[in-house]
Amino acid sequence: MRTKLNRLTIRGFKSIKNLDDFELRDINILIGTNGAGKSNFIDFFRMIRAIIDQRLGAHTIKHGGADGFFFNGPSTTKNIHAELMFGDNGYRFTLEPTVDEQFMFTIEENYDKGGLFDDWQPIGKGHAEAQLPNEKNQSGAGGSHHDVAYFVYNTINSWQVYHFRDTSDTAAMRRSESVDDCVKLRSNGSNIAPYLHWLREEERDAYNKIVDHVKLVAPFFDDFLLTLRKNDKKSLKVKLDWKQKNSDFPMQPYHFSDGTIRFICLATVLTQSNPPSVIILDEPELGLHPFAISVLAGLIQVAAEKTQLIVSTQSTLLLNHFSPNDVIAVDRKGGETSTFRRLDEEQMSCWLENYTFGELLEKNIL
Repeated sequence: MRTKLNRLTIRGFKSIKNLDDFELRDINILIGTNGAGKSNFIDFFRMIRAIIDQRLGAHTIKHGGADGFFFNGPSTTKNIHAELMFGDNGYRFTLEPTVDEQFMFTIEENYDKGGLFDDWQPIGKGHAEAQLPNEKNQSGAGGSHHDVAYFVYNTINSWQVYHFRDTSDTAAMRRSESVDDCVKLRSNGSNIAPYLHWLREEERDAYNKIVDHVKLVAPFFDDFLLTLRKNDKKSLKVKLDWKQKNSDFPMQPYHFSDGTIRFICLATVLTQSNPPSVIILDEPELGLHPFAISVLAGLIQVAAEKTQLIVSTQSTLLLNHFSPNDVIAVDRKGGETSTFRRLDEEQMSCWLENYTFGELLEKNIL
C-alpha cells in the first residue's frame, strides 16, 4: 500500500539551507514572491524522481553540474541531506560533490517503524546512482529490510511532478504517440492521447469525468476522437483528435488553445482513478481563464480525498479557493535562505474579514 508524504527534511539544497521535519498535509499550496524558493522546492522533487529512476547523473549534467545544487555552492555547503517520512517508513540520503562535478551518495538508508529492525538500515554508500531500486529487486524473507526497500521504492516511485509548460504547435502532447505509451501520464503530458485512449477503454467513469470538466471550460468541446492509425512501421499511434458540438468535422490537436490543452492535461492528472500517492503541480494556472482556474481548484480539492497535492502557484484566483491551513508561505530571509511557514487560519481571521486571500497575496502581506 502506497502512503502519503508526512514529513520532510531538506538541508543544503539550492536556496533551502535548513527545512527540518516539515509537516505536509493532503493539500499544500506554495505561495511566495519571485525567487523566494518555491521552484527550488519543486526542483527537489524532480531530483527525487531522477534518483529513483537511477538517472541522477544525467539530471545533474542537464542542470549544469552538481555545484549548482548546493546552498551557496559546495565551498559553503559540504553536502545535501534529505529525509522523507511516509507512514511507518522512510528514506534518507546524503549527497556530496565529486571532483568531476557529479554526486556521490555518502548515506542511503530506509526505515521501517515497528518492523523487525525498527531503525534506519543502510543501503550503501560511495555510489553515484541510488541503490534503492537494486535493493528492492532482492526481496528476501518476510520482515527483511529488502521487503522494506520494495515498499519504500514503490511509494516514492509513484510520486510525480507535472508541469505542462510546452504547449507549442510542435509540443509532444499535440503529436501522434504510440498507443502503448499509456502506463501513466508523463510529467509533460507528452502521452496524453494514448493515456486518454486507455482511460476510455479501461476506466470509462474517469474518462467521462475528464470530458465533462473540459466541457465546463470549453463549451464548444464535445468529445475526444482518439482514432488509432498505423504508421509506416505498422505500429498503432493515436493523437488528440476531437470534435466540436453540432459538428462531425474532426478537429486536430493544434486547434486547441494553449490554455485548453493544459486544462485537459490537468483534468486528466486530477481525475485518474489510481493517481500517484503524491502529485506535484508546478504553476498549474498558466494560460487558464479565471473560470478554468476555479474549476481547477475544485478538482484539486476532490483529488485530495484520495491523493496528496503539492501545488506551487502565483495565482490569487486559485488561492481564494483554499483555507490558510492549506497554504505554505515561502520567504527568502535576508535574500539568503528560503523559509517555509504554514499559515494559521485563526491568526489570519482578522485579515480575512476585510480582504480575500488573493488580495493579501497581491499586497504581499502573506
